[in-house]
Order: sequence, then structure tokens, then C-alpha cells
Amino acid sequence: MNKHRKKWLIQAPIGLVLIGFGACLIAESAILKASGAPWLQWVPAGTVALCVFNAGLSVFGNAILERIRYERSLLKE
Repeated sequence: MNKHRKKWLIQAPIGLVLIGFGACLIAESAILKASGAPWLQWVPAGTVALCVFNAGLSVFGNAILERIRYERSLLKE
């Protein structure tokens, strides 16, 4: 199996899961803020949520690059 295809097959689902999980964490942090929780509770939760969401975007973006590299390798053959 082509190394780029293998990376794409691993990274794309992981990136999508991280994006979804990060979005859920963002919503949970927003609920904490709206319910009047102290800022020491929702600010760190929101920060972690944004880190997870952005990590998901990064992993998924790299998966897209791997897919492009895989398709370009097919054209060369």
C-alpha cells in the first residue's frame, strides 16, 4: 500500500473525530458560561476545547495533503 494512502486513511478519521469532539467541548464550555459558572471553570475548559478543535483541523488538513500526494503518485505511475 502506498505510504501516502496509508497516512490519509489514518489521519482523516482521526482529524474528523477531533473536530467533532472539540466542537462538543466548545458547546459544553459555552453552556458552563451561560449557566453562570465561575470563569475559572469555563475559561480553561474553553481553551482546551479550542486546542482539541484546532488539532483536529490540523490533522485533517494534513490528511488532505497526503491524499493529494497519493493521487499525484498515481499519475506518475
